[in-house]
Amino acid sequence: MARLYFTSVLLLSFLVSSAQVNTNKDSSLNGTAIKVTLLGTGTPQPLMDRFGPSTLVQAGNTVLLFDAGRGCLQRLRQLKIEYDSLDALFLTHLHSDHIVGLSDLWLTGWLITDRKTPLPVFGPAGARQMTDYLQKAYAFDMKIRVEDDNVAIEGGQLVTTDIKEGIVYEKNGVKVIAFLVDHYPVIPAFGYRIEYAGHAVVLSGDTRYSANLIRFAKGTDLLVHEVVIAPGTLKVTDPKYHILAHHTTPEQACRVFKAVQPKLAVYDHIVRLYGHSPDEIIKLTQLNYSGPFVVGEDLMNFSVGDTVTIKRWGEK
Repeated sequence: MARLYFTSVLLLSFLVSSAQVNTNKDSSLNGTAIKVTLLGTGTPQPLMDRFGPSTLVQAGNTVLLFDAGRGCLQRLRQLKIEYDSLDALFLTHLHSDHIVGLSDLWLTGWLITDRKTPLPVFGPAGARQMTDYLQKAYAFDMKIRVEDDNVAIEGGQLVTTDIKEGIVYEKNGVKVIAFLVDHYPVIPAFGYRIEYAGHAVVLSGDTRYSANLIRFAKGTDLLVHEVVIAPGTLKVTDPKYHILAHHTTPEQACRVFKAVQPKLAVYDHIVRLYGHSPDEIIKLTQLNYSGPFVVGEDLMNFSVGDTVTIKRWGEK
């Protein structure tokens, strides 16, 4: 029944997008206002089918990356999106699974594309210190690359801004708004709202049930929200209970979905404790929410316009 519901949501509620991203910066995006691609939907677990948390957002000519989890550069290469086409990187928080791919993205990306300008990075307090230290840690490599590989030093720089809640990026009609979420004890942690051409996408980042997220997500077309699935009998004394306590259960996510009423809700950063499957997430969601939703997969993309359409990797 869960699989039947999942299929019905895809077939009846949405049109299937017909084109992959073929260029670094596609100004039309096939008539779509915003295109969102889940590069990695995983967690700290080193899984081959779910890479580390990272999301690509394309709006007009603007190419934005949110978080840089494990394997994000490889996922971008699969999409033929090069490092020198990125306009900015936004970090939700500084947990390692959201930033561990940054060094590869930055250094390898700079080397193979010979980017000419620094990459703007936006993140919570501590982000600037982190990238300053990373550039010191890799100073030897950066010097050799400039001298031996003849790449532009400016392209190997990260220019980071520690942000607070509010508008953090506004250029070419694209607005990015950061809002605080509840990922205690990780403070601060942010979600992001991206607006362009009268449409909006919201990325929750890592969070428990958050009333502030609901406030900022109202009116969004697409809501990408994290989720944790665990046994209902999990006790406070269980060594993994703290993981459950830091994230959002399907039942709690449904409360968010009902309050926000997005055109489409998408589960991302899928935390599975003790082997619980995505099918169980679907089952619990359909019991508590009647709107359209989907469990995200790596390289699944969403075209946001008057409607929201879904395409899995490899679909024509």
